[in-house]
Parts: sequence; C-alpha cells; structure tokens
Amino acid sequence: MHKNIVLGLVLLLWQTSICAAEITVAAASSLTDAFKVIAQDFEKKYPKTKVNLTFASSGILLQQLRHGAPIDVFATADQQTMNEAQALSLIQNQTRVNFTSNQLVLIAPKNSTLKIQNLIDLNQASIKRIAIGNPAYTPAGRYAQAVLEKQNLWNPVQSKLIKTQNVRHALDYVARSETQLGFVFSSDVLNQANKVKVVMNVPTLEPIQYPIAITKNTTNKLEADQFLKYVQSGAGKQVLQRYGFKP
Repeated sequence: MHKNIVLGLVLLLWQTSICAAEITVAAASSLTDAFKVIAQDFEKKYPKTKVNLTFASSGILLQQLRHGAPIDVFATADQQTMNEAQALSLIQNQTRVNFTSNQLVLIAPKNSTLKIQNLIDLNQASIKRIAIGNPAYTPAGRYAQAVLEKQNLWNPVQSKLIKTQNVRHALDYVARSETQLGFVFSSDVLNQANKVKVVMNVPTLEPIQYPIAITKNTTNKLEADQFLKYVQSGAGKQVLQRYGFKP
C-alpha cells in the first residue's frame, strides 16, 4: 500500500513536471485552422505548456470573458470587440497588438452559375438566401453590414439574409448549398475550397485587422506572453499566411 502511494506521488510529480502550465486561448472562429497548427507548434517549442483552444464569434467570446471564463489570451477578428474588452478592463492594454489581417469576400457554391459583378446584383429576384454572420456579435457580419449600408442595400436584402452564429457557420451554409451566397473572410474559403468559390472581393470601409492581447486576470502571464510572441514570430506568421491570412 505504502509503495502504491509513493508510486502515485512520483507519477503525479512527473506529470506536473511535463506540463507545468496550461493556458486557454480564446480566438475568433476564422482563426480555427491556423491557431490549431500554431498551438501544436508552440507546444513543441514549449513542451511544459499545454494550450487549450476555444473558438467562437468574437462577440460571444467577449461575453464569456466578461462573465469570468478562465481565458489567458484573447484574439478577435475586429478592433471593435477588442476595444470593448479594453473598455471593460478585461485585457492588459500594453500587450494588445495587431498580428494579422484579412479580406471580406462573397462566396457561392462551387457549381453556382450566378453572375455577380457588384453588390447591387444581390437585388436579383433569383437570389433568395444569403448567409451572413449575425452582425450583433460577429465581425464578418458587421463588416458586411457596413458595406451594404454604405451602398443602401442593407434594408432591401434583409429578407434574404440567413444570420449565423459565426463566420464558419456562414461558410458551411454555402458549402452545403443551403444558401446561394455568403459573406466570409478570404481565409475561411480554404477550409472548404472544394465546395465554395469566391465570386467577388468586398472592399470594407476599414482594414480588417486582428488584435490579440493577454487578459487581465490570467494566472499564467509568462506562458501567455510566450504564446503572444510566438504568434507574431516568423513561424507563426508563416502558418497564418499558409491559411490565407495577410501580413
């Protein structure tokens, strides 16, 4: 019995030495594929740190952080959400940095024969369903809404919009041909490149830049800082570019 207790303690200490810390990284849905690879590469470089990833729309993640979710690093797909986090004193302001950028695009199923030359074509009677992240909490949806409002198209196309929980859900709708079109980020297209195609790039009113920051209440400041630096490193940038993000 005594030997079993000693052996158990030895195993516990061994496991603790292998994984000295765990950090939780909450990131915008569009970062899913890239951050999974970055986290794996980071763990190889820092084998004593485990990275737990959680993905959702930026606005949903903000609400989780606001209600006390144990998040160490926060990465969003827009400035507005991070500004809100900063205003609520949820992040360490001095750690905030823009680390990548993206492009809004309009996509259709791969076999679509729709002819879209500009956004006013969304008024075509033949176009019935357009997927868009809910602008209330998804950056992609907010960017799309701003562009449509600028062109006086937001109200005319309201009845056609299928509002989704995040940008990846909008992508899935189009990939399954449940909607004829969808607004997503250009990086998302790579995830379903065999099922969707870009029909037009959508110029946004402001650049789509992704900020990242360490949260105010992290208990793993050192490891969170290491992750931030790794995302911005040459290795991190290579992964981001491989998954369709821009410098």
